[in-house]
Amino acid sequence: MTVLMTADAVGGVWSYALGLCAALPEIRFVLAVLGPQPARAQRAAATRLGNVTLVKSDFRLEWMGGGQADVAGSCRGLEALAAQHDVDLVHVNGFAQARLAGGRPILVVAHSDVASWWRAVHRRTAPVEWDEYRRQVAGGLCAAAGVVAPTEAVLGDLRREYALPLKGAAVIPNGIDIEAFVPRPKRPVVMAAGRVWDEAKNLRLLDEIAPALAWPVEIAGETAHPEHGEARLRHAQALGVLDAVEMRRRLGEAAIFAAPARYEPFGLGILEAAAAGCALALGDIASLRETWDGAAIFLPPEDAGQWQAALTRLIGDRDMRERLAAAARARAGRFTIARTAARYRAAYRELAGGAHAQRVA
Repeated sequence: MTVLMTADAVGGVWSYALGLCAALPEIRFVLAVLGPQPARAQRAAATRLGNVTLVKSDFRLEWMGGGQADVAGSCRGLEALAAQHDVDLVHVNGFAQARLAGGRPILVVAHSDVASWWRAVHRRTAPVEWDEYRRQVAGGLCAAAGVVAPTEAVLGDLRREYALPLKGAAVIPNGIDIEAFVPRPKRPVVMAAGRVWDEAKNLRLLDEIAPALAWPVEIAGETAHPEHGEARLRHAQALGVLDAVEMRRRLGEAAIFAAPARYEPFGLGILEAAAAGCALALGDIASLRETWDGAAIFLPPEDAGQWQAALTRLIGDRDMRERLAAAARARAGRFTIARTAARYRAAYRELAGGAHAQRVA
């Protein structure tokens, strides 16, 4: 089977895409990158996978400034790739590019959307300048033969924001190689990771309370926005973008991992921290409750005082940290990349098999 998959190099979609490709070696993937160009390390990681053909482009992502103007061109480019590589299925890690000609089945995987992000971050409907984006998302959802999300919360967001029936809707949680993350002797540190510039990650809250905590706060992740500006940390230590080896080491040594997210459809970084034996402190939002309830402490994303008090208590209570860390690592065992890949393999076969039967008939 040959699958054309879209991806971007901005956030967790890249790790998700490469992890899935690696876990399905019997499938040939044509990985079409939209948005900013992948870094050298990202390109090297893709090249090491023998079943991946990496194709770069200059098309902007649908949520980027001016991105709507690139949708038609990116769709034409994907149609040409699908024909060139005779693909059986198109896996779109987004929405707008699901409206392709050619009759091939298209699977939309919803990692996030601006309308849901906006409501979670700003507590109101996205303004009118996002109307065209909403139209493109709705068109992609309608065109898809199947829609997958990593949590029920994401499917709920899509139904609420777009009021559409989602054909073949299914939840397939993300997964990682659990064995690659090894708990190590713990350092007295509160660690966090994510796009520092993304208001949904809410990492500035940790920067704000860092001076009041007995342990240092270390934050890994990109500070420069892909289009404009840069987020600055005043009190927490900025670790920058870490490679996979260094990230695993730091997570293995971190006693606490904090994610005060306002919006987090799944959170691969949280899963990695749990597998590495960190005690989890998370934003109290539906998607994180769905995945981690009973294996983390939950706090209101907007209440810095509660975060300061809870982290202070966690810092001072070793038994509590160890109980939470053990619960998180046990829960992480449910989210293996092998289990995720098996679910996608079945979804691919069902969609591609149905399309083949229709062509034969």
